[in-house]
Amino acid sequence: MAVTRNADAVAPVRSSGAFSIWLTRHASTSLASLGRLVRHPFSSLMIVLVIAVTLALPAAINLIVKNAQQISGSWDNALDFSVFLQPELTESEAEGLGRLIEQRADVESVVFVSASDALVDFKEQSGFGAALDQLPDNPLPHTLIVRPSAGNTSASMVLLQEELQNLPETEHVQVDTEWVQRFHAILDIVRQAIAIGAALLGIAIVVIIGNTIRLDIENRREEIEVTKLIGASNAFVRRPFLWTGFWYGLLGGLMALALVYYGLFLLEGPVARLAGLYQSNIAIASMNLAEGGAIIGIGIFLGLFGSWFTAARHMRRIEPR
Repeated sequence: MAVTRNADAVAPVRSSGAFSIWLTRHASTSLASLGRLVRHPFSSLMIVLVIAVTLALPAAINLIVKNAQQISGSWDNALDFSVFLQPELTESEAEGLGRLIEQRADVESVVFVSASDALVDFKEQSGFGAALDQLPDNPLPHTLIVRPSAGNTSASMVLLQEELQNLPETEHVQVDTEWVQRFHAILDIVRQAIAIGAALLGIAIVVIIGNTIRLDIENRREEIEVTKLIGASNAFVRRPFLWTGFWYGLLGGLMALALVYYGLFLLEGPVARLAGLYQSNIAIASMNLAEGGAIIGIGIFLGLFGSWFTAARHMRRIEPR
């Protein structure tokens, strides 16, 4: 009797089967780790809250710097020169000089401010109108507000200032926004401080999660010994602790976002009132999607790293007796 081979008798081994088993085990472990956190709500909430505050602090300071940089962004394009002219110059001569300077390639625009207009503005803004009325003559000169073109470099700006100062009609040239450069230098220092502080706070998160995982390992020491006794590897035993660190990092990152957005919500009213007083359209810049995702990603990374480092360090010390 001939024996025939059925090609369908043996099912081929599919790689998707091993992957589905791996995925199922991880899903089961993740849900079990989350359930363990839910069963201890107070302690879990305290740890998540500490992580959230630690993540929210540098994010909030960085947001303040971002808003300050956005507000000062318009100042970068307004590095104006105030050219105070000689007192004996007439108004027509000053206007002609302004038209001549405006023809330069490195100048975007020139605004002429007459001495009489400057005196009126000064009276309104200083509050000394009655005292200024007693002066026999107008002490203010004609002024040209020179705005350099956007293509200027730092060297060309210095050269423009020197050339304006050397004009025979010029008495003094003042750079109106030199303080903007100092302000940006301060912002650079603050950004460096944020980076250093964020690194230190990140280490603090790793220590907090690591200490929590260490206590969890000690509380489950007998369970780990029994699991290893039946042949479980260190990677298998370490898996639930990694998921615990993942959940701590994820929940901490989400709560950090909630704290930052709540702070922005509280600031909307005062900022709107301030903008109304100055008749401007000041708006608070919020975090974009990438920045929000970065906070959550950093939280998850620190949670996984802290739990992995602690679990790997202590797991080798626990062996079946």
